[in-house]
Amino acid sequence: MRLGISWLTNALVLAVVAAVLSGVAVKDAGSLLVAAAVFGVLNTVLKPVLRVITFPLAILTLGIAWFLVSLLMLVLTRYIVSGFHIYGFGTLIDATIIVWLVNMVLDHAPGPWQLRRR
Repeated sequence: MRLGISWLTNALVLAVVAAVLSGVAVKDAGSLLVAAAVFGVLNTVLKPVLRVITFPLAILTLGIAWFLVSLLMLVLTRYIVSGFHIYGFGTLIDATIIVWLVNMVLDHAPGPWQLRRR
């Protein structure tokens, strides 16, 4: 259940990014769901490892290194999923900011996407 909610939340976030930015294209709903699954796996497996590795750099750059780690998750998703495209570095930066903002809103809004155990 938790995995499904997380997957759908990622799909929602990527759908918002595609709707807001003209430089983000999703071929169809299937590609969006695959991109959400890939993005979720990358954020669950690879991102924590990269955050530990880049911790000293994050301190020196006041967190900018971790922004770049988040950006890398979108880049990898783009390369792995053929129906999910982000055109241009500026669009990639904007997409990373939107993903961060939507996740921040979802983290503070009550709903089934709240995966905290009580």
